[in-house]
Amino acid sequence: MSAIKIVDYDPTWPALFEREKIRILDLIGDLVEEIHHVGSTSVLGLCAKPKIDIDVVLLSEARIPEAVERVKSLAGLTFHGDPYKDGMWTFTLGHGSYGTRLYLCGPGNATHVKRILFRDWLRNHLDAAAEYAALKRKLAAEASGNWKFYTGGKSDFVARIVRQASA
Repeated sequence: MSAIKIVDYDPTWPALFEREKIRILDLIGDLVEEIHHVGSTSVLGLCAKPKIDIDVVLLSEARIPEAVERVKSLAGLTFHGDPYKDGMWTFTLGHGSYGTRLYLCGPGNATHVKRILFRDWLRNHLDAAAEYAALKRKLAAEASGNWKFYTGGKSDFVARIVRQASA
């Protein structure tokens, strides 16, 4: 297993998101309600895996099949379906050590709502962002490439923050 790569915040991440957002809007803009930069790369100063996570909220659930088919036409994207059965239709694209994870969902998707709550809490609570950064670095060092260990080790922290943000 290869090591899980966590890097210091890269000030180019917002621009990478904006570039991908334009590509998405050019392709499926007529189906899109909103596009959000989510995940650790969307939080100023936070270390992260160098992957830009993007949630695309479509106008309706009914538009998902059409959006999926159009996004499949983008060169280099790998389609993963709805791997967690949570209505988040997933694509990945690699750029060397960097990459993009694109998620398509309908309005009000519970996973998307939690991601926004988590992102916004970390953006507005630097102490929580610092705690999360330390946890991520610790887990990445201990995981020896085991993604389930790494992701599972973050779940209690994420759930706690989402509960606080929802209150």
